[in-house]
Amino acid sequence: MTRIESEELVIRKASSEIFSDLSDFNNFEKIMPEQVVNWQSTPDACTFTIKNMASLGMRIKEKTPNSKIVIEREGKAPFDFVLYIDIADVGDGMSNLKLAFDADLNPFLKMMAEKPLKNFLNLLVSRYQEINAG
Repeated sequence: MTRIESEELVIRKASSEIFSDLSDFNNFEKIMPEQVVNWQSTPDACTFTIKNMASLGMRIKEKTPNSKIVIEREGKAPFDFVLYIDIADVGDGMSNLKLAFDADLNPFLKMMAEKPLKNFLNLLVSRYQEINAG
């Protein structure tokens, strides 16, 4: 299993608010990069296509209130994966947010996908931070 992690960023929101936002896939579309198309979601699941790459499906598997959300692959995907959203309250209405991605990648796929996946995770966290900077 390959683990890829985003940077940990401070978000100007209480952990309970971040948890509420990110526990609902309907709130994810606004943080997705422009390469993500054909977005479809319910509160617990989503499907989308990454332009010129793959179609993916994800489902929320587990929620630990205000601290962790575990998301797993659903349907067809090029590889098995689990996405972890870690939220930590740091006080004064601020929280740390970090994403970790565990994927079953063969060595060739790891070499090709590791950097783009890390960039993707960092982009999601930074876009969420930007949206909540006001």
